[in-house]
Amino acid sequence: MRRALEIAVTGPDLPAADACAGPDGVVGDVPVGAVVYGPDGTELAVGRNERELTGDPTAHAEVLALRRAAARSGRWRLDGCTLVVTLEPCTMCAGALVLARISTVVFGAWEPKTGAAGSLWDVLRDRRLNHRPEVYAGVLETENAAVLRAFFR
Repeated sequence: MRRALEIAVTGPDLPAADACAGPDGVVGDVPVGAVVYGPDGTELAVGRNERELTGDPTAHAEVLALRRAAARSGRWRLDGCTLVVTLEPCTMCAGALVLARISTVVFGAWEPKTGAAGSLWDVLRDRRLNHRPEVYAGVLETENAAVLRAFFR
């Protein structure tokens, strides 16, 4: 989780001051970081929200990390992999995690307005779906929530 928090704050390879800047210098991406770990624990890919940066409404940290992990591994099925993310996934991201066959999801702060891993919905554990990852919630919740509160202040 500390690696995901690092990505949320600074971006994968960006200085902290530039991490949220969009094409016109507009600052606005919510600081959410995600990391996909392979079955052996190696880091496969990272993602940070890039909606403002790219103008892409699907450029959430989790989706970007999944895309990059799939590209790196050469397969879309990421069974045996773990996704660690600083904020509870939304419905889009939760759906993508299920479709990618991620085995474990670990998240930090709860998202009562859009969360789909237990807050508002529970897509990840919905028995009607063909895959249900193991979910660990609230990991370093205080630290993750503090980053988000500071951003929205």
